[in-house]
Amino acid sequence: MLRRTVVLAIALLFLSGFVVAATAPPPPPRWEERHGALEPVRSGLGRRIDWIFGSNAQTARALLIADQRQLPLEVRDRYATAGLVHMLSISGLHVSIIASSLELLLLAVRFSRRMAVWLSVALVFAYVAVLDWPAPAFRAAVMYGTISLSRGVQRPISPWGALAVGGWLPLVSPRTVLELGYQLSLCGMAALTAAGIVARRLRLEELGTVRSRVARDLLTSTLASVTTAPLVAWYFGRVSLIGPLANLFAGPVISILQPTLFLALAVSAVPRAAVFVGDAAHPLFVAFDGIAAAAAGPSSAALDIAPTLTAAVACGVAAVALVVAAAGRRAGRALLAGCAAVALVAWLPLLPRAAGDVELHVLDVGQGDAVALRTDRGNWVLFDAGRAWRKGDAGRAVVIPYVRRRGGNVLGLVLSHPHADHVGGASSVLRWLRPPILWDPAYAGPTQSYRDALKTAAAGWSEWRRVTPGDSMAADGVRITFLAPDSAWTAGLDDPNEASAIALVRYGATTMLLTGDAERGEEEWLLRHAPQLLDVDVLKVAHHGSRTSSGAAFLDATSPRIALISVGAENAYNHPSAEVLARLRERGVRTLRTDLHGAIVVRTDGRDIGIRTGGGAWQLLPR
Repeated sequence: MLRRTVVLAIALLFLSGFVVAATAPPPPPRWEERHGALEPVRSGLGRRIDWIFGSNAQTARALLIADQRQLPLEVRDRYATAGLVHMLSISGLHVSIIASSLELLLLAVRFSRRMAVWLSVALVFAYVAVLDWPAPAFRAAVMYGTISLSRGVQRPISPWGALAVGGWLPLVSPRTVLELGYQLSLCGMAALTAAGIVARRLRLEELGTVRSRVARDLLTSTLASVTTAPLVAWYFGRVSLIGPLANLFAGPVISILQPTLFLALAVSAVPRAAVFVGDAAHPLFVAFDGIAAAAAGPSSAALDIAPTLTAAVACGVAAVALVVAAAGRRAGRALLAGCAAVALVAWLPLLPRAAGDVELHVLDVGQGDAVALRTDRGNWVLFDAGRAWRKGDAGRAVVIPYVRRRGGNVLGLVLSHPHADHVGGASSVLRWLRPPILWDPAYAGPTQSYRDALKTAAAGWSEWRRVTPGDSMAADGVRITFLAPDSAWTAGLDDPNEASAIALVRYGATTMLLTGDAERGEEEWLLRHAPQLLDVDVLKVAHHGSRTSSGAAFLDATSPRIALISVGAENAYNHPSAEVLARLRERGVRTLRTDLHGAIVVRTDGRDIGIRTGGGAWQLLPR
C-alpha cells in the first residue's frame, strides 16, 4: 500500500506542472509553429518557466521545452564558438541526465531497481511527448527504453544494436533524416559508443578514479567533436577548436543543472518550492554561461570555414572511418580510408578550378532584397543582405548559410541604399563572410542597420568604396559596372530609393541589370545619361515591383527577356503592383517572383540562359 502511494505521489509530482499548466487560461500564442493537442501544456510550461527562473528563463526554456526562439543570437554564437551549442538543444545528453536522475530518485525512496527503471522510462517518454517528439530526444528515449528492456529481461544487447533501434524508429517519418538535430544526435551517440570501446581498450580505469574520469571524458568529447565536425561545418560554417576542453568543464555543470531545472518545473504546483529550486539553479546558470564565454573568448577558439559539397562529403567519410577504426579490432583499413579522405580535402583548394557558368541567385528573404552573383570560378559578389528583425536578420538566417553551403569566397558586397529591408543583414555578412570591398552609394540613411554595417566595415572587416557612375570591378570573368547614382543627382534628393546603386553585370554576351529600389526619377536619369547600356537580358525589377518604378519608357529601353522580383508573400505594400506586372506581360517578359517561386537562379554560359526556381529543374530560355 505504501509503495503504491509513493508511486502515485512521484507520478503526480512530475506531472503536476503539466496538468496545472494545461488547465490555466491560455496566453497569446508564443509557439506559432505548434498546433498539436499538447500545445496548451507547452504554452503553460513556458509561462511557468518564465516566473520560476526570471532572468535565466531564456536558457531554461531551451533546456526544458526546446524553445530557443527567445535566445539572443549572440548567445547562440557564443555557445557555437565554444563548441557547446549542442547543450542548448534537447538531445540524448539531456534525456540521459533526466533518466538517470529519475532512477536515482526512485531508488532513493526504496523502490526496487526494476520498478525504478520502468517508472523512469514511462516518465521520460511522457516528457518527450510533451516536447512533441523531437527526433534527438525520441532517439534517446527509445535507446534508453531498449537498454532498460534488455536489462529487465536479462538479455544483453550490444550498444550498437541499441543505437540502431533508437536511430531507426524516428525514421517512420522519412524527412527526419534531413534534420540537423537527428544527424548530430546519431553521430554523437556513435562517437560516444566508440569512445567507450577505446577507453576499455586503453584500460583508462587503471589511471585512478579522478584521472580515469577526466581522460575518459576528454576522449569522448574529442571523438564526438571530430565526428560531428563535418555536419557542424556544413550547417554553421565553423568548427570549434576549443570544444573538447569546454565540454570537459561544462559537462559536470549541465549534469547538475538539467535535473535541477526539471525538478523546479515538476514542483511548479507549489510556487515557493519551485522558486526555491529555481533560485538554487542560478549559480549553475552563471557557471554554464561563464564557461561558454571563457571558451569563446580567444580569437582562435573556432575556425570559420566554407566547405564545398565535395569537401563536406570527404570529411564525413573520414569521420565514419574514425568511428569504425575506434570501434573495430582491426583499424588499418578504416584509418587508411580516413587518411585518404583527409588528403583529398587538403588537396581540393590546390586544384585548378575551370571557368564555368555564371549564376544570379535572387534569395527568398521575404519583403526585402538579397541577390548573390556567383562568378564563373565559383566566387560571389553580393548585392544587399535582406531585412532585419528584433532578434535576427536575413544576412545570418539566409544569406550566410546559402553562400557557405555552396562554397567560394565573397569578393564584394554592394549596398544599394540604406533602407533596412536591403541592409538589415549587411553587418552580419561583413562580419562572417568578410568581403574585402564594401560598395555603397554614400547616401546617409537613418536606419540602425545601415550604421551598423558602416561601423563593421570601419572596424577593419572591409574596405569602403563609394559608388559613382563608371566605376567597375572584375569578379573573375564577370565585369560589373555601376551606372548610378551620381553625387550631383543625389545631393538634392530626400528619398534614399532614388539614390540606389545600379549595377550592370556582363558575362560574355549576357547582361543583367540590378536596380535596387530605384524609382521613376532615377530611371529617367539613366535614360538621359546611359541609354546605350540599358538593353539587357535580365532585369532585377526595382522596389519589389512598386508602381513608382519600372515605367514604360524604362522597360522599353531595357527590353529584358527575364524580370526578377524579390518580394514578401502577402506583404502590406501590395507589391508587386498590378500595373507593373501588366507592363511586363505586354512586353512578353518572363516574370519570376520570390513570393511565388522561392529562391530564383538564372544561369548563363555567356550566351544561353537557364532558370531554376525553388530548387526545381533547370529550364533553358528560348533565344
